[in-house]
Amino acid sequence: MIRAGVVGASGLAGGELIRLITQHPDLELTFLGGSSHIGRRPAELHPGLRIDLGLTVQPVTEDIADQVDVLFLATPAPVSAELAALLADRVPAVVDLSGAFRIRTPELHDRWYPKVKRRTDLADRFVYGVPELVGDQLADAALISLPGCYATAITLGLAPLTLGLGLDLKTVVVDGKSGSSGGGLSLRTADLHPLRNGAIAPYAPTGHRHAGEVRDFLERSKPGTIGSLTMSAYGVSHVRGLLTSSYVFMDEAVDQRELQRAYTRFYKGSRFVRVRRHAETLIPVPDPQAVLGSNFCDVTVLCDEDQDAGGRVVVLAALDNLVKGAAGQAVQAANIRFGLPEETGLTMHPVMPA
Repeated sequence: MIRAGVVGASGLAGGELIRLITQHPDLELTFLGGSSHIGRRPAELHPGLRIDLGLTVQPVTEDIADQVDVLFLATPAPVSAELAALLADRVPAVVDLSGAFRIRTPELHDRWYPKVKRRTDLADRFVYGVPELVGDQLADAALISLPGCYATAITLGLAPLTLGLGLDLKTVVVDGKSGSSGGGLSLRTADLHPLRNGAIAPYAPTGHRHAGEVRDFLERSKPGTIGSLTMSAYGVSHVRGLLTSSYVFMDEAVDQRELQRAYTRFYKGSRFVRVRRHAETLIPVPDPQAVLGSNFCDVTVLCDEDQDAGGRVVVLAALDNLVKGAAGQAVQAANIRFGLPEETGLTMHPVMPA
C-alpha cells in the first residue's frame, strides 16, 4: 500500500481528498495535518464522512517523512510554500493543490501571488500537474503543483489548438463561472446565503490569476502561441462545478469538422477528458451538472461561422472544481507518479441531478 497524508484536512479539498483516498484500493491514509483543528477526527470535520480511521488532525513536522509516501497539501499558498521548503527531499512525493508553485516565471508569480514567498529553486523543480498533458513528467516527479480549477478547464480546452495543431492564437478571452465551493470555507460577506443564492457575482471581472497560470504553462509548452489571454470570473449560486467559455480569435480560418477531429484525436485514450458535441444530449453540453462528483472534464469546441465573428472559435469546458479541479486530479497525478493506472480509485460516474 502507498501511504498517503493530507494537510489541510479540515477544508473542502482536504475533505474530498479523504473521501477519495479512503475508497482507493492502493492508497492508505496514514496522516492528517492541520493547524486549527488539532485533535479532531475526520467525521467531526466532514459530516458526510462517518468513518473511523484512527486518525486525528496533527501538527506538521519533519517527522511526517517517516509516515507517508505521498503528501497532499490542501493548504493556502503561503502555507504550502513553507511546507514544501520543509519537506522537499524528505517525502518521496509532494502534491500541492495551492497556487504557490503553479506559475514558473518569477515576475508573473510575484504579480499574481505577491504575498507568497517561495524558494526559487523549488519553483523550478515542481511539475505543473495536468496529467493529460504532462503524464510522462509525472512518472518520477518528487514535487507536483496542481493547476487551479479554472486553469484546468481552460488549459484542457485550449491545448488541442496550441499543443495539438500548433496554432497561434491571436486573442483569447475567457469567461469563467464557478460555484461557491471554489472559494473554500473562509467567511466573507459576499458569500453569505442571502447574497450568494441566485446571484451571478462578477468577483474578478478584469482579471484572474488562473489566466496568468494558463498562459505561463502554454507558452513554455509550445508549439503554438497565445498573443493575449484575459479572463473574467463570476460566482454563481451552485455549490460545486464550473464552466469556462474561451473565446479564441485567430488570423487563419478553421472549420468545424477539422476542429472536432483535432479535439477527438488529441484526447483519444484520455480517460477523463470527454470531447462532446454541443447537442448530443437532452441538455446542451458541456454543463457542470453533468460531471458533478466525477473526475471528468467535458470539452466542446465550436466554430462561429458568422462573417462578423472574425474567425472566432468558442471552447467550452466543464468540471467539478473539487474533483477534477482539485482532489481528483491530485489522486490522478499520484497514481501516475506511483505507476498505477491513472483511473485507479477514480472511476465514479457523475451524479445527476445533484
